[in-house]
Amino acid sequence: MNDSTTALADDSLTRPFAGVSPYDTYVRASVLNSLQHPLTEAPDEMGFLVTTQVMELWFTLIVHEWRAARVALAKDDLDAALDALTRSRRALTALGAAWAPIAALTPAQFNGFRAAFGQASGFQSAMYRHMEFLLGDKSAAMLRAHRGDPAVHEALGETYREPSLYDEVLAYLHRRDLPVPRHVLERDMTSPYTSDPGVVRVWRQVYAGPPHHPHLTLGELLTDIAELVTRWRFEHVLVVRRAMGAKPGSAGSAGLAWLERRAARPVFPELWEVRGDL
Repeated sequence: MNDSTTALADDSLTRPFAGVSPYDTYVRASVLNSLQHPLTEAPDEMGFLVTTQVMELWFTLIVHEWRAARVALAKDDLDAALDALTRSRRALTALGAAWAPIAALTPAQFNGFRAAFGQASGFQSAMYRHMEFLLGDKSAAMLRAHRGDPAVHEALGETYREPSLYDEVLAYLHRRDLPVPRHVLERDMTSPYTSDPGVVRVWRQVYAGPPHHPHLTLGELLTDIAELVTRWRFEHVLVVRRAMGAKPGSAGSAGLAWLERRAARPVFPELWEVRGDL
């Protein structure tokens, strides 16, 4: 490239925009970059805010992909469902890595800004609650907590009442002539999902089949998702244990003990149980 061509290219890149840059119009970077408002002079508070906000964005993407997978399964479009679940797996991997900026906070560093967020707590995240409801971990109490914000409560209520992602998986398998028990298909969708021996038998049939069957691919992809969710939860436990030990949580929860109980709850339980039967 000669000097005149280089000059023309540089000029096209540096010519003033007619207003906001096209990049900012699309990405809304200026909006995102205006949302960090530390309340203390503690040097670690900015990292805590950014990490939390980034996680909220990953929650939003994961919920989007799980809903897309759920819609595709309801239409018997397994390929589209697998694509959406694969995208969510990549997002979950990034979500797990998002702990890095605050993973090694010492108690002194965390205490430097902890009082500033008062009664705020991560378990109040509505988008994370959408994630849990889509996984089948329904809770009327967790829904009720958002009643003071009508728009959030209404949106979360829809996810609470609708079939979970796993419910749609089981309905899809039933339509593929796998013997999913009728009482599982007709259960109250607002109740938390619990393991069923009949569903374990369904997954045993899938795992005993051809090694490259798409239903086995579905089972393994769901297992990847379950593992990544569980790893994120346990990483949360470790971050809290390191920063504040067993102190009560900021919103009055049992803190570490509460997180440990939540982390121990299985995601897609039959996919783990079936491995002991093979």
